[in-house]
Amino acid sequence: MKRQARQLATALLAGISFAAGAVLPTVPAAAEPVRAYGATGLLQAGLGLALVLALIFLFAWVARRFGLQQTGSTRLLKVVASAMVGQRERVVVVEIGGTWLVLGVAAGQVSALHTLPAGHASDAGMAAPGNGRAADCAFAAKLFASLNKLNMPGKRD
Repeated sequence: MKRQARQLATALLAGISFAAGAVLPTVPAAAEPVRAYGATGLLQAGLGLALVLALIFLFAWVARRFGLQQTGSTRLLKVVASAMVGQRERVVVVEIGGTWLVLGVAAGQVSALHTLPAGHASDAGMAAPGNGRAADCAFAAKLFASLNKLNMPGKRD
């Protein structure tokens, strides 16, 4: 009888544990190890970035090589000179055909200041680049002439 009770208790315990195993979640016996993305991940991302940049430069070279970009030699408009007048303002001399246009360029606005034949540079108007001394003398002469006009009695407008 003792033996039967023991067998019955074992069977009952096995049945309860089987039912509990079916209801409770189980942990897999061989869990997959967590992968560490260290130097190999950085190397892979760096190589991908280098490949994308190389493709961008390759497409730019192909566009330039096969004429998808316009060249500067056939332009109708050519910038002759440019000078900063303020923080966002500049005076630009542009050649169109056989004419030079002196333009005032500001933020969101372009104004035509003067028009003259191409290649024509007056003594007081335009000095050679790098010859700042001549430009200063020309400006001083114009300023002096303007002040003389203002100071003459009877000549005021």
